[in-house]
Amino acid sequence: MAKIAFLGLGVMGYPMAGHLKAGGHDVTVYNRSHEKAAAWVKQHGGKSAETPASAAKDAEIVFCCVGADKDL
Repeated sequence: MAKIAFLGLGVMGYPMAGHLKAGGHDVTVYNRSHEKAAAWVKQHGGKSAETPASAAKDAEIVFCCVGADKDL
C-alpha cells in the first residue's frame, strides 16, 4: 500500500484520512490543531506530524483538504 500524507482534518478530511488508513495505507496526518491530529491518531492509528513538510517527507501521495484557498 501507499505511504500517504494527509493535510487537513476538517469535516471532510478527518473521515477521508480514516478511510485511507482503514484501507491499509500508511497515513501520516497534519492539522493546524494538534489536538485534532492526536484524536485522529488515537481513533485510527497512523502518525501525526508537527508540520506539513514533515508529514509530506518521503510520502508517495500528499492529500490536502482545507476549507479555503488562503489556508494553503
